[in-house]
Amino acid sequence: MNNVVLTGRLVRDPELRFISGSGMAVAQFTIAVDKNLSRDKKQQFEAQGKPTADFIRIVVWGKQAENCNSYLSKGRKVAINGSISTSSYVNKNGETVYTTDIIARNVEFLERMERRDSGVSQDSFGELDRDYDADFASIEDDPHSPF
Repeated sequence: MNNVVLTGRLVRDPELRFISGSGMAVAQFTIAVDKNLSRDKKQQFEAQGKPTADFIRIVVWGKQAENCNSYLSKGRKVAINGSISTSSYVNKNGETVYTTDIIARNVEFLERMERRDSGVSQDSFGELDRDYDADFASIEDDPHSPF
């Protein structure tokens, strides 16, 4: 079974593109996932200039890719559920480059955030109308009421 669950923070903003022909959206971003190190080992790694996190590239398709592009930005915490995909290509120098990506089935936003292109909070409903009709009488608090 090829199933991966990761939690980490975006290293940079997602990059969104659309596949020519089909118009399918695809977003890519990298998350930093902390290594499971003891406090002493983490301090040792930091002193030696070694990374204390792994940097993992995530690929998201379809409407979810568009949502990631709209709502995620550098530093945001996410949970990813997906599968590992390995591939290779030949670069400009004729060298074979091997890649490992996570193809996300589900991206969960773990923090409240604002939409990148509008500044609107994801769960904002605007200001509530506080202008009540004068017909309503004020209700006294009942000390015996459980509410």
